[in-house]
Amino acid sequence: MTTSHPRVHATSFLTLHYRLSGPAGDIINTFNDKPATLSLGTGELSPAVEHCLLGLEEGTHQTFSLEAGAAFGPRNPEMQQWVAAKLLRQLGDPQQTYAVGDVVQFPTPDGQSSYAGAVQEVKTGEDGGAVLFDFNHPLAGHPVSFEVKLIGVL
Repeated sequence: MTTSHPRVHATSFLTLHYRLSGPAGDIINTFNDKPATLSLGTGELSPAVEHCLLGLEEGTHQTFSLEAGAAFGPRNPEMQQWVAAKLLRQLGDPQQTYAVGDVVQFPTPDGQSSYAGAVQEVKTGEDGGAVLFDFNHPLAGHPVSFEVKLIGVL
């Protein structure tokens, strides 16, 4: 008699190790730390990444390759925006300095959450300067490798 393991469905609660990586390497990797727990259908993973999990059996260890833009959409040039240094000082630490590659958290307008932007360029000037942020997901427009090891499925 064989016992079947639970399978992932659209509203499963999962305990898993996973790795998301693109051309520049890992964006997230839980394999060397404690496993992640998340609920499907709540926006914790992109829909394309969630789709890879559907139907997998508990205990599965698998790697998926997603084409450029499939996991996090295409890069949107409108998601790159200049923010005045004066506004950055008002929103955060007035002594904060910014360098290309820094990732900065911004509060949502309702103050209930936050979103991140990566510094692309810093300009100084008489008006206090400005910082160019890229608010695209770091893997937007790139091919993505998604490795998963399902530990538990509820």
